[in-house]
Amino acid sequence: MRPAGRGAEALAGPLGARADVPDAVFRTGLDAVVIATPTSTHAELLVRACDAGVPAFCEKPVAPDLRATLEVRDRAAKTGIPVHIGFQRPFDAGYAAARRAVLDRRLGSLHRVHLVTADPGPPGADYVRSSGGIFRDCHIHDFDILRWVTGREIESVTAVGANRGDAYFAAAGDVDTSAAVMVLDDGTIATLQGSRYNGAGHDVRMELSGTAGTWVVGLDERAAIRSAEPGVDWPSGDAWTDFWERFQPAYASEIGTSLEMAKGTVTLAECRRGESDLVHRDGMWFLLATCEVPEADSYEPVDWIGMDRGIVNLATTSDGANHQGRSHQP
Repeated sequence: MRPAGRGAEALAGPLGARADVPDAVFRTGLDAVVIATPTSTHAELLVRACDAGVPAFCEKPVAPDLRATLEVRDRAAKTGIPVHIGFQRPFDAGYAAARRAVLDRRLGSLHRVHLVTADPGPPGADYVRSSGGIFRDCHIHDFDILRWVTGREIESVTAVGANRGDAYFAAAGDVDTSAAVMVLDDGTIATLQGSRYNGAGHDVRMELSGTAGTWVVGLDERAAIRSAEPGVDWPSGDAWTDFWERFQPAYASEIGTSLEMAKGTVTLAECRRGESDLVHRDGMWFLLATCEVPEADSYEPVDWIGMDRGIVNLATTSDGANHQGRSHQP
């Protein structure tokens, strides 16, 4: 592999880190790895992390194609090494509350879902050429959160797109305006719309409608919408400007959860016995493993106070003084 580039060295310096190639990094005895490299390198690095027994956090997507994605999935299942793909929306408080409401049937029977993901301005031409397109790069978040919140799988998708802005979208085989209709495996209908040119601001919402109620994620004082009704000035706050501002708490929770997972995996790697099973249940993945954790070293305490719940010896101090259940007069 090529030596670490100047860009990596420039980024590492202020952080007190060291820039190096993957071969050298994986030889250092890692506890965990964060992969934030170009999409084309994700699958290779994830497979290497699994083979090295290193828990991995990787930005989405897993890979640019289905074959490499399935290879990573199978390698993670075979090795039992956790792989966390960076979808931050499940760590957002609103989406988590909506999921609980759906699973607790507070919305009754869910019939309709509507999702919106719209950016205030387009990414650059270089990014668009390598992004894989708006559905793979942007709406992958909507597909992921739809499955997570509802606990259902998508059975069919009909999608359309249009180019209403810069020519470099069409030149890259991409679109800047998008819409889709999806049918879930229980018959629920979901609709989706997106844009790279949403002048009102960064707009990410999810509306869930059932027989007993409707919940909306992202409908707060900073939602990038305005009411057309006379006398209604809500939302009154400034619209969100970008995804980082909108989801910063979710990103922090996400990486913190991944680090906790990595800490637990050290125990798993050292104590696991036999094979592990990767199980999908209620819209979530679970790793089932049998571990034999050694008992903690025993020790003899010193300067202790012993407690006896009986009547005669209620408490005994370390110097042998015996106290019973009666008042003590000095």
